[in-house]
Amino acid sequence: MSSGFSSLDWFVFGAYFLVLAISSYLFSQFKISSSRDYFVSSNTMPMFAVAVSIIATSQSAATFLGVPEFAYVHDFTFIGFYFSALVAVIFISIVFVPKFYKYKVVTVYELLQTRYGERAKKQAGIMFLLGRIMASGARLYIGALAVSMILFLDISFFHMLVAITLLIAGALSYTYFGGIKSIIFSDIIQALTYVGAGLLVFWYLYVSLHNVDILAILQAHNKLHVIDNSLDGKFSIMALFSGWLLLNIAAFGLDQDMTQRVLSCKNKNEAAQSLILSIVLTIPIVMLFLGIGALLFVHYQTGTVSQNFQGESITIFMYYILNEMPSGLRGLVTVGAIAAALSSTNSVLGAMASVAVEDLYRPWRLQKDPHTKEIHFLKASRNAVLIFAFILFFMAIVSYFWQRESELSLVSFALGVMTFAYTGLLGVFFSAVFTTRGSAATVPFALVGGFVSVLALQPYIFGIHIGFAWQMVLGTLVAFLIMQTGTSQTNLASNTARTEVRVPKKSKETGNT
Repeated sequence: MSSGFSSLDWFVFGAYFLVLAISSYLFSQFKISSSRDYFVSSNTMPMFAVAVSIIATSQSAATFLGVPEFAYVHDFTFIGFYFSALVAVIFISIVFVPKFYKYKVVTVYELLQTRYGERAKKQAGIMFLLGRIMASGARLYIGALAVSMILFLDISFFHMLVAITLLIAGALSYTYFGGIKSIIFSDIIQALTYVGAGLLVFWYLYVSLHNVDILAILQAHNKLHVIDNSLDGKFSIMALFSGWLLLNIAAFGLDQDMTQRVLSCKNKNEAAQSLILSIVLTIPIVMLFLGIGALLFVHYQTGTVSQNFQGESITIFMYYILNEMPSGLRGLVTVGAIAAALSSTNSVLGAMASVAVEDLYRPWRLQKDPHTKEIHFLKASRNAVLIFAFILFFMAIVSYFWQRESELSLVSFALGVMTFAYTGLLGVFFSAVFTTRGSAATVPFALVGGFVSVLALQPYIFGIHIGFAWQMVLGTLVAFLIMQTGTSQTNLASNTARTEVRVPKKSKETGNT
């Protein structure tokens, strides 16, 4: 088995996995007595830890390698996306977070039950699961691509299988036993790892260009722009505070993958603080990786670069890793990519399991047997994590073969599916929170209507070319208008019953409160 790793690289790689092994064992010792402990740590997580976990969850291997690409090809205007995110999380903190804590929800979709009944909660949960399976399966495939390229210098099926297995096994080691508490504390390790890798790469590139006037070159090529004042720019001010704002509201407030952490805080105030702090800390991290892309532009400005690896298009950062990165640093960047992939994979396993168990399985089971003990739901939660790990593994394998056999990129489609689903969720939640209209009957039509609207606007469907920010606006508007065609009454009786089931009185049997 060939590898571009030196002895020093393997040492760094081994040390990282030793840390993973020790920490996963320690985190598995957390006492968990109920599914609420497992999924939201019974609201005991410290604010700062949650904030760092949100950062880690929002940064995947695609982000780790892709952000430098934007600065290399364009400029620094991508940073505007995170200022849009800052506005979004402030909105979420004011509008959604207090309601999540008022009803003591375990998943964000439980909030819909207070307006439109249990069916609406289940339908939103199913939409989330379908979108997340495709999107996170594709993200797993992208992370495995990076690991296989760096570790084995090829992307053969066997080596891709090893890389996918490595990432899934690493994610399971944290998620299966320790639940959300283990995930959050492990995310701190992953965040420190990939940020540390980024800092060392930036420093190495900067030192290697010591005789070059970096700023003058970047200025001459218009690479230092931070604000896009155009009307049609991808990250123009208008786009940032319309479509991209909606995307960020959905990603940080309506996607269980992200909000599960927020729901584990001690109270609504700390939950809001963790959201806002996570974006404040993310901005300099993104600037760091944009800076790496800018330095790579200076580094390669006079050379010819072929961003292709065995038929796969690769980013400039990956090209640099494969061709020029020195011994030791290559190993650190590899574990940085693995850390980014692990943090996004373990989080989604817990999120999907929480929706499957709390929104779908628990109501069915309690209806069938009202005396079902909490230990049963805890076992079901761990089983759900295993099931979704297998599903994501399978989705990553499908992505591998599809990419080689079809002209339509399954990865591009799969990554977009979750954002397509966001428009339906936004329309339904906005209707539930800001109006008195909408009904259980209109929820599925709104969810599907938003999804189909954005799907129809993709170039590979009808050849329509429209910026993604505007797709989000149109899709959300369609879903919202569909919801307004129905009328409803607040489902307080159902909510009261749900709250009593979710938060039982303390008992010797479960120890849950």
